[in-house]
Amino acid sequence: MADKARLSLNQITVNRWSVAEAVDGCVRHGIRSIALWRHEIEEAGLAACAQLVNDAGLRVTSVCRGGMFPAPTPQERRKNIENNFRAVDEAAELHADSLVMVVGGSAGLDLEDARMMVVDGVAALVPYARERGVRIGLEPLHPMYAAERSVLVTISQALELARDYDACEVGVILDTFHIWWDPKVAELIPEAAGRIFGFHVSDWLVPLPDVLMGRGLMGDGVIDNRKLRLLVERAGYDGPIEVEIFNRALWDADPDVVVAQVIERFEKFV
Repeated sequence: MADKARLSLNQITVNRWSVAEAVDGCVRHGIRSIALWRHEIEEAGLAACAQLVNDAGLRVTSVCRGGMFPAPTPQERRKNIENNFRAVDEAAELHADSLVMVVGGSAGLDLEDARMMVVDGVAALVPYARERGVRIGLEPLHPMYAAERSVLVTISQALELARDYDACEVGVILDTFHIWWDPKVAELIPEAAGRIFGFHVSDWLVPLPDVLMGRGLMGDGVIDNRKLRLLVERAGYDGPIEVEIFNRALWDADPDVVVAQVIERFEKFV
């Protein structure tokens, strides 16, 4: 059974809530950590968000998200990097454990070119993040997202890129929705020891109702979240565990009911 004290509420799970409402919800439900999304930070104001989490005594486990490096022109790629600089500034202000990187897809580009743009983008970002004490967490996504969201689709790919940098600067975010299918997952997680910056849980529904919005509550699908948690713990990660669920039915429901369900499923299935 996962300890509720390790639960971090990723704000996207309760998408109807503003930052202030999500922070208040965490306090009401006894959740100690939260992950914030940049569009919500922008709407509320960075200074206000920092004040809210500080006053509530919450740990910010991540800022979602940086990345999206590939683009057709040098000017667009530079603009994307500048946007990532701002993301680092936000993560620094919030004292977030890491800045989650969804690196960007290959649509309209040669796949290998897109991957090289990611390598170049991370190289441009790391010195800036280093100066501000922000850790870069590379999140490999399920291969079905390669065109639109991430050409980084396996743990091994993420580790290969991360190993170009110090282990305290660049690591990986392991999300069960994206890694459960990998036949080598039990071998790859130990290889990530010392570079695991975050661990996210949800479930894979069958049939999958929607590519983006089809994640489920833990226990509603086929992912063995507990098994993956134990593997991550054996690799040395004992930090917060984010519940990150994109699901419109949950978004349309009463957020307080959703949070209560999240806690129940977290304790039972994670």
